[in-house]
Amino acid sequence: MGRTRKRSTVANRAIAASAALILGGGGLVAVNVYASAGEGRSGQEQRIQNAGRQMSTIDCPEVANELTKVPRRARAAVDRELARMDTQITDAYKRFADNKAKLERDPKLTEKKILKPLKQKRLASLKKIRSALKRAGHWQKSLDSLAPCTMRPDDDSTNEGDPGGGQNGGQGQNGGQGQNGGQNGGQGQNGGQGQNAGQDGGQGGGDGGQPPGNGPEASDFVDIQSIEPNIQQPQPGEQASTGNFTTECGRNENGLFNSDNVIAAPGVSNGAHHKHDYIGNQANNAFASDDDLANGETTCNEQGDKSTYYWPVIRLQNGQNEADANEDGGGKDGNVGEIQTPSEVTLQFVGSAVSKVTAMPRFLRIITGDAKAFVNGDANANASWSCTGFEDRQLKDKYPICPAGSQVVRSFNFQSCWDGQNTDSANHRTHVAFADQNGQCQEGFQAIPQLKQRIVYDIPPGPGFAVDSFPEQLHKPITDHGDFINVFDENVMNKMVDCINTGKECN
Repeated sequence: MGRTRKRSTVANRAIAASAALILGGGGLVAVNVYASAGEGRSGQEQRIQNAGRQMSTIDCPEVANELTKVPRRARAAVDRELARMDTQITDAYKRFADNKAKLERDPKLTEKKILKPLKQKRLASLKKIRSALKRAGHWQKSLDSLAPCTMRPDDDSTNEGDPGGGQNGGQGQNGGQGQNGGQNGGQGQNGGQGQNAGQDGGQGGGDGGQPPGNGPEASDFVDIQSIEPNIQQPQPGEQASTGNFTTECGRNENGLFNSDNVIAAPGVSNGAHHKHDYIGNQANNAFASDDDLANGETTCNEQGDKSTYYWPVIRLQNGQNEADANEDGGGKDGNVGEIQTPSEVTLQFVGSAVSKVTAMPRFLRIITGDAKAFVNGDANANASWSCTGFEDRQLKDKYPICPAGSQVVRSFNFQSCWDGQNTDSANHRTHVAFADQNGQCQEGFQAIPQLKQRIVYDIPPGPGFAVDSFPEQLHKPITDHGDFINVFDENVMNKMVDCINTGKECN
């Protein structure tokens, strides 16, 4: 018999917001009280000036992007401090949310009680990072300039890239093109529908100290039928590798969830501050070593595929079945609602438009998309949202409103170029890259099988769902992301490469 629990005030507000949206009303409670890991670097005067406006987000520079080299001996200490800094921001967000009304009346108090203590904690972590790098023989310039954070008002979208148009984001480091070039989605239909209405409604400590609702907003949704087709693919050349390899690994029917991230925050519990779905390897948690993964069980039909595939869960914000409402990664980190099991998951590896592909190295790690894209900007964003029957129309910075009979689709097209040397990198990005718009890898990189991941959900049409996120990222659709660690047996990987290079379809 399932347990029952009092519906949280967060969930109640989410239900009310969804109802307002579905009815076309303007009463959405936009309670995006937030702490976030962004890039704001203004001085104390600007921070105090901003704090006098309606605030929702603590905006901090992203430290990982500034670390160009992290020796292997320093990685554990550096990753641990980076994860600790995420927790510092989350804690600051909670303090701000609990005292928002008082802090908005006295902006200087926000500086004193929220921003200054956060800066001191970040300074301590930054010094530890620099010391770890020094002990490993790598000189790193001072990182102290990354310590100060700012307050962002609700209507400040400075770092959101280009929401409402220009879906050419997601270009990635090293000049990569992302996978959504030329998209026109997110044009702002329905935008601002009650976006700032009732901003202070229900805010405060609320339900047992849980954070108040933190998104999404009405403007984060768009009717997929209002978007023009926008997909462009490079034409295969004479040397193209046109085959594909499909691996069947289920839909997470096992219900394996955790809020760890063994790639970005190894050895740190709740390093992601949001829950992931896991399929494939069943040994994946923050403490899993390569040996653990190699010896783990797999949900894949092909037992030679012990790779791990994971992504943030989607929740219906309906206040039901919130089994993790009082847990890390769940309600404690602002993620509320009923977790949805996908109705369909497709994992397919494809080739290059201009060349043959080479085998991936075992334990290659790839992160696609940016979990902090709301504040980092869209340089590494690679979210792609659509609806069944409309997949020639892809959105990056909006959730789709699908018509009746159509299902929500999330797609991740992973990086397909590898530097030929490393299975990971300091920022978990620069060892892989996207091909350019013609399908060509940059100099020094070689084509590898590209993972294309398609996840379908049978959820009610209209607003009322959200992807899990860091509590500071406002559950924005642009923050969606996927993670992959290659744990294919050598013979199965070689079969994949042969299938792709010879134009076959294999599984």
